[in-house]
Amino acid sequence: MKDVTPLNEGWSLRHEDALLPARVPGCVHTDLLAAQVIPDPFIGHNETEIAWVGRRAWSYVSELHHSSEHERAELVFEGLDTAAEVVLAGESLGTTRNMHRVHRFDVTGRAGRLEVRFASAYDEADRVRALTAERPNAYPEPFQYIRKMACSFGWDWGPTVVTAGMWRPVRLEHWSTARLAEVRPLVSVDGSTGHVELRVRTERTANGTGRRLTLRATVAGTEAEIAFEGDSAVLCLNVENPAPWWPRGYGDQPLYDLDVTLLDERGERLDAWTRRVGFRTVEADRSADSHGTGFTFVVNGVRIFARGVNWIPDDVLPSRVTPERYRKRLTQAAEANVDLIRIWGGGIYEDHAFYDVCDELGLMVWQDFPFACAAYPEEQPLRGEVEAEARDNVIRLMPHASLVLWNGNNENLWGFRDWDWEQPLAGNSWGEGYYLGMLPRIVAELDPTRPYTAGSPWSGSWDHHPNDPRHGTHHSWEVWNRQDYAEYRADVPRFCAEFGWQAPPALATLHRALPGERLAPDSPGMLHHQKAEGCNGKLNRGIERHFGLPEGNFDRWHFLAQVVQARAVAAGIEHWRASWPVCAGTVLWQLNDCWPVSSWAAIDGDGRLKPLYHELRRLYADRLLSLVPTDDGPVLALDNQSGSDWRTTVHLRRLDAEGTVLHEASVELEAGPRTVTRLTVPSPLLPEKGSFREFLVADADGLRAVYFPVLDKEFAYPVPQYDVRLDPETGTRTGAEAEAGAGRALGAVDIVVTARTLVRDLLLQPDRLGPDAVADRGLITLLPGEEARISVSGWTDPDVATARDALFSVGGSGG
Repeated sequence: MKDVTPLNEGWSLRHEDALLPARVPGCVHTDLLAAQVIPDPFIGHNETEIAWVGRRAWSYVSELHHSSEHERAELVFEGLDTAAEVVLAGESLGTTRNMHRVHRFDVTGRAGRLEVRFASAYDEADRVRALTAERPNAYPEPFQYIRKMACSFGWDWGPTVVTAGMWRPVRLEHWSTARLAEVRPLVSVDGSTGHVELRVRTERTANGTGRRLTLRATVAGTEAEIAFEGDSAVLCLNVENPAPWWPRGYGDQPLYDLDVTLLDERGERLDAWTRRVGFRTVEADRSADSHGTGFTFVVNGVRIFARGVNWIPDDVLPSRVTPERYRKRLTQAAEANVDLIRIWGGGIYEDHAFYDVCDELGLMVWQDFPFACAAYPEEQPLRGEVEAEARDNVIRLMPHASLVLWNGNNENLWGFRDWDWEQPLAGNSWGEGYYLGMLPRIVAELDPTRPYTAGSPWSGSWDHHPNDPRHGTHHSWEVWNRQDYAEYRADVPRFCAEFGWQAPPALATLHRALPGERLAPDSPGMLHHQKAEGCNGKLNRGIERHFGLPEGNFDRWHFLAQVVQARAVAAGIEHWRASWPVCAGTVLWQLNDCWPVSSWAAIDGDGRLKPLYHELRRLYADRLLSLVPTDDGPVLALDNQSGSDWRTTVHLRRLDAEGTVLHEASVELEAGPRTVTRLTVPSPLLPEKGSFREFLVADADGLRAVYFPVLDKEFAYPVPQYDVRLDPETGTRTGAEAEAGAGRALGAVDIVVTARTLVRDLLLQPDRLGPDAVADRGLITLLPGEEARISVSGWTDPDVATARDALFSVGGSGG
C-alpha cells in the first residue's frame, strides 16, 4: 500500500542572513508576521509598508531524508505560490509557475537539503508580459500574466499583498507497481437508478508495466470490480433508489462514501481513494422565450430561483483559512437562507473543506475558472498552464454534489466589448479562446454531468450584448456607480449574477483596524481602507439622496450608510423575486471580506455581521412579503419559494406619521409552491401620492413590508421615542419560543424595545456593547405600542444605558 508522509514540519524561511521558523501550509507574510519582522498589513497604512515583501525573491529550506522498500518516491506539493524552483541536494527537480496546480517530483533514491526558491510574482509576470505583449486590464497590476490569485495584487475591496510560499500541504509518497493518478466519478440519475461511472487512470513503475491490476469500488452498498492491464479502466456501479441530494430548502443532502481501491494480481492493496458523492441531476436551462434567453438552474427536474452570494477569498493570506473558518462562514450563509455560492474568478479554487461543507449544507456552488477583469494572453507559457490547471481542478472538484456550474471567467467577455480593449489589443489574443474553446472542451471531456457557461455576465452569444439583461446572466453595476437604488426596479434580468451596494464595516472593526484614529468618512485610515475609486462619493450620494448628509457626525453617517446598503439590496431582490420565473436568481456582491474595509460585503473583514446580513436573511427566506413600488403605486407580492402552499391573511393599513390608522383591510391570498402572487393595492389603502405624512404597512404571518411614498428626508417622521429594558428571564425560552428565536445563543441577553412613536429602521449595533457581542436581528420598523425583542450573545456586562446608546433609527438616535 502507498505510504504518505506529511512534510509540513521542519521548514525555515531564509530572510537576509537568518533562517526564520516557517509554517507550512503558509506564506512569506505569515512567517514574517510570526517572527515580528513585518507589522500586520490589516492595521492602519501597514499595507504600504510591507509592499517590499512581494517584490523580493524568497526561499524555504528543509531536510529530506527517507527510506522505503517501495519502488518510487515522489515529493508532492498541493500548492506552490507561484513561480518556484524545487532543489534537492543542489540539483534542480523542476520549476513551477501556477499556484492553482498540484506538482509532483520524483525523488526516488534521493535525499538531502530541500530548497524551494520563489521568484517575485512581479518578476515572473514581467517575464511573461515581455514574451506575450501588453494586455489591458481593469487594475494597474500584472495579474493576468501569472496563474496566481489575482486579488492578491489588490482589488476594489482588497489590499495589495502579493504572497509567495507553500500555501497548501506538502507530502512524500512512496509506492510500488502502480498508483491511482486520476479518479473521475461521473454521477448521474436515470429514473430510480443512480449511476457512478468511474474513469480511472493509473501511473505505473517499470516493474508494474503490463501487470494485471484490479480496480474495486463500493458506494451505497453496491460493489463492483474490473481487471485491467493498461493504464486506465472504466468501472460502472448502479445503485437502486438512492436518496437524492437537494439544494437546501428543497430536500435533504444525503451523501454516500465512494471507496475506490487498486489491487495487484495477488489482491494486495496498492492505493486507495475516497470521496463523498450525492445523486442528483443539474442543468442550466438557457432556452429562448418571449422575454429573451433564460438562465434557470434545474436540479432533479425542479426549477430553482437561486438565492446566491458571491464569495471572495476569506483572507488575502488564503493559507490562514482553516476548515473551521470555512464551516463558520458557510454556515452563516446558510443561516441567511442562501442556497448558492458563486466562487468569483479573481480568487482561487477553494480547498476540499469548502466544498465538503457545501455538500453537507445543500449550498449549490458556481465555480469560476480564475480569470477576472483583464485580457489574458493565450500564448505559451500561459496556455499550457491554463489547460493543465483546468484539468487538475475539474478532476479534483467533480465528486462534489454541490458543484452545479463551471463558469469561464468574470467580466472578460463584457470587458472586451465595453471597456475599450479592442484598440490596444490590436488583434492579439485576450482569452476568448479559453472561454469559448479550451475550457468548454475540457469540461465536456472530463465532467459532462455539469453545465458550463462561458462567462459572467454572458448573454450566450455574440448576437447579443454580453451584459444584456434580457439574455443569460447579468451584472448590474450601473445603479451603484451612477444611480439611485430605486433604478434596480427598471429592469428584470434573467439572472442577476452580480449587484450590490457598499457600506463601512462595524465600528469595532474600524477601531481595531484604525487604532487611535479620529474616525470620519474621509479620515486617512478610512480612505486607505476604501479601495474602490470614487466610492466614498457614491456612499455619500446614496445617503444624501435619501437622508441628507449628517455633517460632522460620523456615527450617524456610519449608521445611514449601512441602512442604505440594506435598503438598496432589498430594492433589487424584492423586485426580482417578484418577477420570478422571468428572473431566476440573484447573486449578491458579496458575502464576505478578506480584510477590514468599506465594501459591498454582508459580513465584514473581522467576521462581524452588517445590517445587510440580517436583511438578506429576510429577503432570501422561503416566504417573502413585499410592497414593490411601481409607476402606478405599490404592488403587494407574496413570493413563495417553499414546497408547500402559502395561504395567509394580509393585514394592510394606511397610517399617518403619528401612527393613526386612516384605512385598513384584510386580504386572503394564496401562493402555490415556487410561485408568486401579485396584488395591486386597493386605492383606499394607497397613501396620497407625494404625501410626507402617510405610509402603508402590510403584515402577514409575522412578516412585514412598508411603503413610504416620499424620500426619508421629505417624510415628517416624529422624533423617535421608545422604552428599553433587559428581559429578566433571559436565556430561558424553550420549545416554540426557542425555535422562533433564530440565531439565539445560549445565555443571550434580550433587549426589549417598546415604541411610543413610529420608529423606522431601528438598529442595534451590537459591537457597541462589546467587541464580541452579536445580535440576532437587524433593521426593524415599529408602530406605536409595538415591541421588538433583540437577542444578544457575547455581551459580558449588560446594562440598559449601554443598550440604549447602541440603538439607532432613521428618525434619530436615542429613544
